[in-house]
Amino acid sequence: MSVISHITLGTNDKERSAKFYDAVLGAIGFSRLPKPPEKPLAYERDGKMPTIYIYTPEDGRPATWGNGTHIAFIADTKEQVHSFYEHALELGGKSEGQPGPRAHYGPNYYAAYIRDPDGNKLQAVCYAAD
Repeated sequence: MSVISHITLGTNDKERSAKFYDAVLGAIGFSRLPKPPEKPLAYERDGKMPTIYIYTPEDGRPATWGNGTHIAFIADTKEQVHSFYEHALELGGKSEGQPGPRAHYGPNYYAAYIRDPDGNKLQAVCYAAD
């Protein structure tokens, strides 16, 4: 079991985020959980935590992102890393680092970095040897 229960990211446009995260997290094996429309978006992989929540801030102020922070998701294959990245760019995300090896992090470290339409920085990383 994960030591993390959930991760919450803010959004200023729930519909846009639903399209974005359905595709981007779907590319690495996450599925959106069924929730009533008034609830936040929620995603899990294989029914296990951590759950990823996408919320409109409760205080009514705009959602913002943290400078120097990002969330890294494990991808099972390098192809999933590419799919994650490509879906992100197609749906309004911005590149923060194309898919490829990152030898300075380790010999099997293969990753891509993006920002979602609200500016949250995300990464998909695969540790597979080939």
